[in-house]
Amino acid sequence: MLKRSILDNSCYERRILQEPYHELSILHKPHQVQGAWDWLEEYIIISLRNTVAAYANMRATSRIANMLATSCGAMLRAYSGDAKSFAFHLFPISLLRYFATSLLILISLSSRAQDHPAGGTILPFQQEAVTANNEDQMAQQFFQAKNYEKAAELYQHIYTRTPSFYNYTYYLYCLVETQAYDEAKKIVKAQQKNDKNTLKYEVDLGYVYFREGNIAKSKKLYDDALKHVPAEINQVVELANAFYAKGEMDYVISTYKKGRELLPEMRNLGFELAGAYERMGNFKGAMEEYLGLLDADMNYATNVRDRLQVLLAQDDDNTKHTDLRNILLERIQKDPGNVGYSELLWWYSVQEKDFELAFIQAKALDRRLKEDGGRVMELAHLAISNNDYKVAGEAYKYVISKGASCSFHEAARRELLHTKYLLLTADPGAKQKDLAELQKSMLAELAKWDNDPEAARLAMDLAHLDAFYLADADAALDLLDKVLEWNGMSGKDRADVKMELADIHIYKGDMWTATVMYQQVYRDFKNDATGQEAKFRNARLSYYIGEFEWAKAQLDILKAATSKFIANDAMKLAMLISNNYDPDSNTVALGFYSRAELADFRNTEVKALQTLDSIPQRFQTHPILDNVIYRKGEIYLKLGNFKMADSMFAIVIMSHPMDIITDEAIMNRAGIHEVQMADKQGAMALYQDLLNNYPGSLFVPEARKRYRSLRGDKMQ
Repeated sequence: MLKRSILDNSCYERRILQEPYHELSILHKPHQVQGAWDWLEEYIIISLRNTVAAYANMRATSRIANMLATSCGAMLRAYSGDAKSFAFHLFPISLLRYFATSLLILISLSSRAQDHPAGGTILPFQQEAVTANNEDQMAQQFFQAKNYEKAAELYQHIYTRTPSFYNYTYYLYCLVETQAYDEAKKIVKAQQKNDKNTLKYEVDLGYVYFREGNIAKSKKLYDDALKHVPAEINQVVELANAFYAKGEMDYVISTYKKGRELLPEMRNLGFELAGAYERMGNFKGAMEEYLGLLDADMNYATNVRDRLQVLLAQDDDNTKHTDLRNILLERIQKDPGNVGYSELLWWYSVQEKDFELAFIQAKALDRRLKEDGGRVMELAHLAISNNDYKVAGEAYKYVISKGASCSFHEAARRELLHTKYLLLTADPGAKQKDLAELQKSMLAELAKWDNDPEAARLAMDLAHLDAFYLADADAALDLLDKVLEWNGMSGKDRADVKMELADIHIYKGDMWTATVMYQQVYRDFKNDATGQEAKFRNARLSYYIGEFEWAKAQLDILKAATSKFIANDAMKLAMLISNNYDPDSNTVALGFYSRAELADFRNTEVKALQTLDSIPQRFQTHPILDNVIYRKGEIYLKLGNFKMADSMFAIVIMSHPMDIITDEAIMNRAGIHEVQMADKQGAMALYQDLLNNYPGSLFVPEARKRYRSLRGDKMQ
């Protein structure tokens, strides 16, 4: 169906600036784009001249402008002749740098011409350049102001003087907008006469008839152009671009499809077709083209993923995610041996943090490609970093099942214990029996490593378990002191052991030793995330013991930490202190609150709750009271009292909707409703609230994932 151009009144200009080299660059064939270079070069030359005219009278610099602009065109042609240089990521940057440099030179010369007018007699040919450029500039101004009648008068003179494609394009557009259809047909036919083998003018003529109201004639011209497109890639692309500029997306698709029939070796036309389908809103059509590219050549996989990532980021109603998942699963069922489909589904599921689906694909690819468990190990690490301990545990078990001959066998055994440790310590209902059994397994595994530095984290997990969950801090300290004596320990591992030792000293009440160890780590890793972590823990320790002013000074520095998690934690703690601490006023409330947090750090939750409860009894109104409620919610959640935790978080959300802790309260409450209360609708409403009202929250990705899962988007 024919339709009016979907572009605005500068459609031709936008097409010239934005589309040609972007779309053509995907083809990676220099001979395909010669026609596009002709008019892109001409556009740039004239644009440079117009830009200079805006800054200074041209005078002697007009010749320099011509020289530099022409050299830009020469560089364009050098690009078009060098296939290696013709890459989408490299071309625009280097080219724009050249233009920017040229422009600065021209502006400098123009300024000098203004500052030193003496002896600057304008020669006749220079006067012509000044007049021509002034006319070009005025025409542009009228065009941009949508005063097409005055623009048409000027472009008539300009086109007569310089009948370039650039000037033709603007003149034709002005004629069409002023309904001067006869004159428009006349100049199109004149261009056709001068360039008989170019089909884009057939499209221009058809567009004029369409705007005139002669739909049948317009369709005939469009169909004729499509019928006569030759087996030449530059002609195919040029015709498709001409249809695109008129908003005729159906003809764009038909042109590329015919081009693919005529030139079967040009498989990468699938990118052009996919792009056309995307603009039409036909995501399924685009997906079919992308998968067709993978069928033809797996080397397209990176480009396909990049394009899909952009598309999926613009999916408010989740339809694209659903379509992609369904199409891939259908394809895999029909062709289970196609590695490309499994690779793409693996990539997609990891992007979406759907680790269950990713694990299925990882196992299939591991068996098919004989990867020895490497991909599965990678997935397990990702799952752990996203708190999906269940999938991580299953992944490590799969690698262990491959036997001792597997190169990842020992690492998987060690990592499985780490996963169990994380799972149990995060479980408020964990029983002492289970913790003791884990301790026994960790001791047995540690004995197999014989002081090997590879087992350093296993030793740290065991020490933390002993001190904070089994009340044996002395055994924990003794173990880590021995670990520090192991040979071959890296500086990073040694720093991690020292920070764990410092934490245990805090648990025992030895604050001085703890701060010394934190400072040692910071001194050794000042410019590293490890040093920033040590600095944060030391600042937090100062906060625990009431040294608020010093703590805040350190936290303010850490707001600029390279780790976004450290920076975020530092910002929240610094804000807590600044909102509730004034050196000239009473800091009793903040002191009680920090002592409650220290008690919680030591896993003495009852004492922490009692301390928090004492704050509102002493202060009926105080800015720290919202933090008190939230902190009680966290402690109740840790203790497994989900009903009380939910009520605390609900009070925070209702009473303090714009607080820095509100998004986290919503996320915690949603998790309680989803997991502990089995309240699907309530959880979905809370996740939706976070997505709608807190778009900048760090919890948005996880909330989106959970919401989609509850909505039933995930397919097994």
